[in-house]
Amino acid sequence: METVLVTGGRGASGRWVVDRLAGDYEVVVVDYDHPGLGVDPAPNVSFRAADLAERDQALDVVAAVDPDAVVHWAAIPVAGTHPEGRVFETNALAAKNVLDAAGRADAPIVQASSDGAYGFFFADPTPFPEELPITEAHPLQPEDPYGLSKVTAEAAAGAVARRHDVPAVSLRPSWIQYPGAYACRADEYVSGLDAGAGNFWSYVDVRDVADLVAAALADLLGEDPIVAPGTHEAVNCVAADNALGRPLLDLLRESYGEVPDGCAVDGSALDEGDDRGAYAIGRAARLFGWAPSRSWRDAADEAVPEPTLFDE
Repeated sequence: METVLVTGGRGASGRWVVDRLAGDYEVVVVDYDHPGLGVDPAPNVSFRAADLAERDQALDVVAAVDPDAVVHWAAIPVAGTHPEGRVFETNALAAKNVLDAAGRADAPIVQASSDGAYGFFFADPTPFPEELPITEAHPLQPEDPYGLSKVTAEAAAGAVARRHDVPAVSLRPSWIQYPGAYACRADEYVSGLDAGAGNFWSYVDVRDVADLVAAALADLLGEDPIVAPGTHEAVNCVAADNALGRPLLDLLRESYGEVPDGCAVDGSALDEGDDRGAYAIGRAARLFGWAPSRSWRDAADEAVPEPTLFDE
């Protein structure tokens, strides 16, 4: 069984990724803290601790595991929770260190980027996209340290892919939601437009995120990968519909006054009355055969146990 090293695998979304992969791979979870030597790990799961922003620790732990692939999921996940410099430095350094180590190990890479890389959510005022739906080719123009750290991580993935001739994929999830606890369906979110306007009411179920990680890994580790060694691909990871279930163009007009003439609206992909999300998701389908299968309509109240990676 192939070994996949997953950083940040004990985090809120990382544990779903680990749970999804553990049926197909030996998964080594590397996080800032170790759960303890007395715990009983889930099948095919083991743990190591490292501060990945420290280069020697990141290089050492990846070299010791010698994985077949690396999933880099560790990060300070949002802006505003830590000092700006710490958010950027931690995320950028951890990405640079882990990805360099993966390249040295000849390990294909899947990493968590974010729709924050586009720079919409934390900008003031929110800039209107240059195109709808928003494709991966849209300019990346973040003003905040989190989004900037993700742009840096994507650039690092491209550099490592070229230098070490490994394939790399950066996933750009929108606001990740958890079954039975969809924050995008809270009263304060659905009662107006302001709460979701910054990312155009987009979201994605954590299980769809984990499925895309698995699909990308299956390609990178396959005999004839679509993402070839030496190349880097960025891929949107977003639900098919928006979180309010209303026509996207109507929401944009109400919130922003109008859709600017300079915004290129793809009428073949976004019709009047369409409640789809603002982000294009066709590239994930073309590369990995992935399409989101969960919607807030079912998943917001769905009773699904959270993955347990170990027993005390």
